[in-house]
Amino acid sequence: MAGKPELLSRMAAGDGHGENSSYFDGWKAYDENPFDLHHNRGGVIQMGLAENQLSLDLIEEWSKAHPEASICTAEGASQFKRIANFQDYHGLPEFRQAMAQFMGQVRGWKATFDPDRVVMSGGATGAQETLAFCLANPGEAFLVPTPYYPGFDRDCCWRSGIKLLPIECHSSNDFRLTKEALVTAYESARSSGTVVKGILITNPSNPLGTTTDRATLAMLATFAKEHRVHLICDEIYAGSAFAKPEFVSIAEVVERDVPGADRDLIHIAYSLSKDFGLPGFRVGIVYSFNDAVVACARKMSSFGLVSSQTQHFLAKMLGDEAFMAMFLRESAARLAARNERFTAGLREVGIGCLRSNAGLFSWMDLRGMLRGEKTAEAELELWRVIVRKVKLNVSPGTSFHCREPGWFRVCHANMDDETMEVALDRIRRFVRQHQHQKAKAQRWAAKGHLHLSLQRHAGIASQYHALSSPMAALLSPRSPLVHAAS
Repeated sequence: MAGKPELLSRMAAGDGHGENSSYFDGWKAYDENPFDLHHNRGGVIQMGLAENQLSLDLIEEWSKAHPEASICTAEGASQFKRIANFQDYHGLPEFRQAMAQFMGQVRGWKATFDPDRVVMSGGATGAQETLAFCLANPGEAFLVPTPYYPGFDRDCCWRSGIKLLPIECHSSNDFRLTKEALVTAYESARSSGTVVKGILITNPSNPLGTTTDRATLAMLATFAKEHRVHLICDEIYAGSAFAKPEFVSIAEVVERDVPGADRDLIHIAYSLSKDFGLPGFRVGIVYSFNDAVVACARKMSSFGLVSSQTQHFLAKMLGDEAFMAMFLRESAARLAARNERFTAGLREVGIGCLRSNAGLFSWMDLRGMLRGEKTAEAELELWRVIVRKVKLNVSPGTSFHCREPGWFRVCHANMDDETMEVALDRIRRFVRQHQHQKAKAQRWAAKGHLHLSLQRHAGIASQYHALSSPMAALLSPRSPLVHAAS
């Protein structure tokens, strides 16, 4: 007798979304016990969400000063019927014009953008998936430098069926992408029978918070032409660079530095979720120099359109060149100040971060706090303590496909100053506790206790091993961090 037919599809029943990972588990811990300055100071502080809340007040003030930007006000109601009935998936002409203008402005007017190549999508997630569908078939692959944003595994692969293969980068050169690493990854994929259709980079980088230099972008554009593969540049943090070196867009590079580049192979994904802190608006952009990709992506945008009301509001705001200039300048200053305060606070206890010049986060180095062998499991053990006992949702490097255990992405632009100080205090107390216990164990070992027979003194040896771990002190009921009361 035949078995019962499957009720759901393989996609619905499967685990392709990638939600069962440490990256998303930290979010769940926060959702179960969210920190609140006034009502739940013992809760988990969300440091796993890359969100810019530092400059939302500027957008709020602009919206109050420009009620005509909303069709739900007396000043803007005359546009209600036109906007409410608009459903062309090309998007409002004024929105595409304003977006193209802003994309040039945020890149220092060093590249020009054609409104007719601006394609809407439901956030950067939709933009990446759209490009995956347009550029590759199921089973084919994009090469991605590590570490990279964990959501790419979902955005690019879950429904399209393509693969992401790593280009291994290392801390020895600050995780910079090299041609040697790219060639190695490309040849490895080809030798395994995998068809490589593109290279996907994030510039500025998530999670590193660094920008890709002009020479590397030129190398990538040249490599793409030579090997007939696409180059997809996710520039979602383009407006979040706050220090030198300046952000350089692939659009500028193909215009100025590699005039012989094959533009049909160059594509940009963008969004307003990060630079403006507007993830709820779900505004994503595909910008391609390839006519066929633009045409296909525009048809596919029917599955993830931006509401016409949102387009109308943003057309007004993005078209205000003076406001945009002020916003970008002030946002950069606030991001720089927040980054300096956070990293300086970590330096007080000897914790370093990769030097960054962009983004909403820091790439924190806790390799020295791993227990025993520096393995992925040791990193996850440390991460569990940080989430469950220290009550901070930080993201472990392994979730970003980093091959060097001990790195953590820590978001610090998604909270107010007071919450950040609480988070810093928790980290510093945790590190000092570990340092104290480690020093105590070393003094104990120096006295010769560990040279005794392990058979007669197995308990002592075991206790020493525990004291050498940052976990031991935190699991003690006497540890103030168990309660995370501040």
